[in-house]
Amino acid sequence: MIELVGVKKSFGKQEVLRDVSVKVNNGEVVVILGPSGSGKTTFLRCINFLERADSGILKFDGKEIDLKRARKREILDVRRHTAFVFQNYGLFAHKTALQNVMEGLTQVQKKSKAEATKIAEDALKWVGLIDKKDFYPSQLSGGQQQRVGIARAVALKPEVILFDEPTSALDPELVGETLEVIKNVAKMGITMIVVTHEMSFAEDVADRVIFMDGGVVVEEGKPDEIFYKPKEERTRQFLSRIIPQDSYVI
Repeated sequence: MIELVGVKKSFGKQEVLRDVSVKVNNGEVVVILGPSGSGKTTFLRCINFLERADSGILKFDGKEIDLKRARKREILDVRRHTAFVFQNYGLFAHKTALQNVMEGLTQVQKKSKAEATKIAEDALKWVGLIDKKDFYPSQLSGGQQQRVGIARAVALKPEVILFDEPTSALDPELVGETLEVIKNVAKMGITMIVVTHEMSFAEDVADRVIFMDGGVVVEEGKPDEIFYKPKEERTRQFLSRIIPQDSYVI
């Protein structure tokens, strides 16, 4: 289980997260929805300290960590048990696909080069890119780069994978193949927190959907509850732009 309690974050005078609390059970797939600027990506980044929260508690792996005052060893411990898939792929341009997947295995998990190579090759094979292992990011399509990013995350065998809008930078025809790989990750039983605008994906894969706006959790529930029987007016307003109004019950 991973739980965040009372997370707050401001950039200057702009309050981005206002006392956000979320609990995710082991093996659960939670999708976070919300308009741009709602705080969902910042919240995700605070979980593994890509952003330092102003306050809040992280409960994970039997420990409680102060998000503002966490020490380097606590941050490293969290990162050893989590993986992050970026919306802009986050690959090293000067490294091949294989080397990108190996990076966390050698630098964070301290595995030998031989062991890391075997694990990385298996991960690339799993996402269908073993034939591209010696290609650099500039030689790969956006969809292929994102699949390398997913392979990098899966190779670490993390307890939790955080996905930050993994299809937002892709051309429409490449979205499907990436979502299919993410669905396969979900079948592995890995705990997943996914920020996305892909409603059909959320409906198919999520155990729970969280709707955020204005730096707070407005509403959460099972996908069919949020999409077709939303309780909050703000949720209905958001969904009305995406789902035909006669599809949900008011």
